[in-house]
Amino acid sequence: MIIEVKNVSKSYGDKKVLEDFSLNIESEHAYVVTGGEGAGKTTLVRIILGLEDPDKGKVGLLGDYKYPYIVSGTVFQDDRMVMSLNAVDNVYMVSNKLFRETVTEELLKLLPKEAIYKPVKELTKGQRRMVAIARACCIPNDVLIMDEPFDGLSEDERNTAIKFVRDKQGSGPLFITARDTHGLEFARIIELSV
Repeated sequence: MIIEVKNVSKSYGDKKVLEDFSLNIESEHAYVVTGGEGAGKTTLVRIILGLEDPDKGKVGLLGDYKYPYIVSGTVFQDDRMVMSLNAVDNVYMVSNKLFRETVTEELLKLLPKEAIYKPVKELTKGQRRMVAIARACCIPNDVLIMDEPFDGLSEDERNTAIKFVRDKQGSGPLFITARDTHGLEFARIIELSV
């Protein structure tokens, strides 16, 4: 599978965020798009996911992919969780193809046991990011798309999360946006400028 981002441009009023950006996102490859705040990283994620339309250019699927859409395991910049539910329930609720036992096992790779049964509103920001990462990686997906997934993590948490994501990537593509590329040298780094 190849996701083709071709000649994508996007502006908000007079502010040009993306200009003529192209990239083929291929299976079994990892990509990190980096750049300062306002460089267009989140906008690019939203365009790839179909949540926003480009002003010019297109995003499409190349090859013999049999469906008109992709299933994405996604980490957004904001955690997008039900704060009154615990970590297990927040992950389990996103797919009817998950087993609670599997979700628990995966979360225990990222969090201490006592954390996975607390309401996520009681978790630290870093622990909530770990739940968001587990949720994206646990659902059956064609591609992992993560917008600043390691933001707010300690060095140890970051290393654990990166290893977890790499283990879960499988044969699909991995697309990450990050201001800090430390530990992400395994991927092709693409810099956007403001």
